[in-house]
Amino acid sequence: MLARHRYATPPQISRDLMRFIAAIVALSAAAFTTPATAQEEDFNIWLGQFATINATDDVYVRVEAQERFTNDADRLGQLLLRSLVGYRINKDVNIGAGYAYILTDQVGPDRLNEHRFYQELNVRLLSTEGGVTLDSRTRLEQRTFEERENTSWRLRNFVQLRVPISDNNKLVAYTEPFFDLNETGIQRGGLSIWRNFVGVSIPLAKNIEVVPGYLNQHVFRDGQDRSDHTANVNLFMTF
Repeated sequence: MLARHRYATPPQISRDLMRFIAAIVALSAAAFTTPATAQEEDFNIWLGQFATINATDDVYVRVEAQERFTNDADRLGQLLLRSLVGYRINKDVNIGAGYAYILTDQVGPDRLNEHRFYQELNVRLLSTEGGVTLDSRTRLEQRTFEERENTSWRLRNFVQLRVPISDNNKLVAYTEPFFDLNETGIQRGGLSIWRNFVGVSIPLAKNIEVVPGYLNQHVFRDGQDRSDHTANVNLFMTF
């Protein structure tokens, strides 16, 4: 739900939030600061459309599409179509399971058709009267590829902070590390990707908002790491 707040954040909460944001920035800097010659860099544009459909008070369906333009945003490098059926255990906890199809068109002849099954747990960790929220999403993925054998298992944990900065807008920041749980022809094992995002929510209408911002995706590799600098724009709708 989109809400409009007139708020006053208690000083102690404000200090704690600033420490949390500073910790994310410091951790990101420590993990990703390497000499320019030690990593490959790319500029991307990622677009996303997300719709949540409430079937009942407890059951909902989420569908999404993402278009990721890579190689200096010159080509559609990845198309992602994802769906999920979720169940609200209570107002702060919900679970779900879903399926995603991902077409990855890398530079060169190698195109990958991925069929991904996944399960997730969503928890509201913090909610204040001033409209500040902190949410966690833990997702377990089983990744299969038409062009490869074996199933790749991956765990990712998403933590998002939203802080009101005006009557209608919120600062949105999140961090999400990806952990490969096995080694396959696709996965190297261990920490493989780390995403960090900062942006602003902009309401367009009731239950519709757009969130533009900057996303850094750091890809850990056996050779050179890669850092993707991404202009990320997501549209969220609830029905």
